Amino acid sequence: MQIDNFKNKINKLSSKGVPFLFLIDFEMKNPHVFTLEETIKNNIFYNIKGFTNFPEKADKKEISKFKINPVSRKDYFHAFNIVKENIDFGNSYLLNLTFPTKIATNNTLEDIFNAANASYKLLFKNQFTVFSPECFIKIEDGFIYSYPMKGTIDASIPNAEIAILEDEKEHREHFTIVDLIRNDLSMISKKVTVTKFRYLEKINTNNKKLLQVSSEIRGKLPDDWKKNLGELLLRILPAGSVSGAPKKKTVEIIRKAEKQKRGYYTGVFGIFDGNRLDSAVNIRYIENKKSGFRYRSGGGITSMSKPDSEYREMLNKIYVPIS
Repeated sequence: MQIDNFKNKINKLSSKGVPFLFLIDFEMKNPHVFTLEETIKNNIFYNIKGFTNFPEKADKKEISKFKINPVSRKDYFHAFNIVKENIDFGNSYLLNLTFPTKIATNNTLEDIFNAANASYKLLFKNQFTVFSPECFIKIEDGFIYSYPMKGTIDASIPNAEIAILEDEKEHREHFTIVDLIRNDLSMISKKVTVTKFRYLEKINTNNKKLLQVSSEIRGKLPDDWKKNLGELLLRILPAGSVSGAPKKKTVEIIRKAEKQKRGYYTGVFGIFDGNRLDSAVNIRYIENKKSGFRYRSGGGITSMSKPDSEYREMLNKIYVPIS
């Protein structure tokens, strides 16, 4: 589907109050829009906070094996140095650097989709699954909300809550993304405010417990937002929390450093139910390639970043959240 067709179809469906699911890749080259009736026919399954088309399963298979084979430190550090050099030159002041990691598991994508405990889940044609904790935007009662996540720490570390909240690098990174998202929402809404700043959420995974730092930002949409929903979405893409700031130049650096397209990883998906919209950033993402499964992860790089700690953060984000 071409991007103009994507926009026009969303405008048409939302203005008529017809529920639909949308999906768009990071590069904004391969978007999709499906009415909810079309999703199962196309082998597309979703679960957004319990709203789902996935058949109920009596048992959830355990994630019995999860062996990782990450990118080498040498390759990661090479990309990191490209990013750091651009930051030092003032071309970017925050960039989200990501890599795919080969994983070996006895489970299928459907097993993982079914077992994962996340607010936003998508299983797309056995091509990939997403079990994301991060909201992209939510629209309700004429307001638009965004919940950027920046900052992750192993909950078992002594005084982990204090450590993550008082870490200067993490604070600056989070503040930068909040400021970026606030500016994005200001392009399509009014009275934009940060209603919650740097609150903690706990995540249980298949191998550890994590703490994640989020904020809430809110804006007031125009009364006719349903007629222009397609334009509103496209104006604020790609998601700031998984690209960086300034967004346009940072995306150019991402292409140079990562040397491959992200595809639907760090794109977005969501559902419009006829009145409200809820959507996610496509993180915590496993794709099915000819060579096997690949888990994509990464983290934000700033002037204060150290390559070893950023490499560890990328690995810390390779998990399946479980109850």
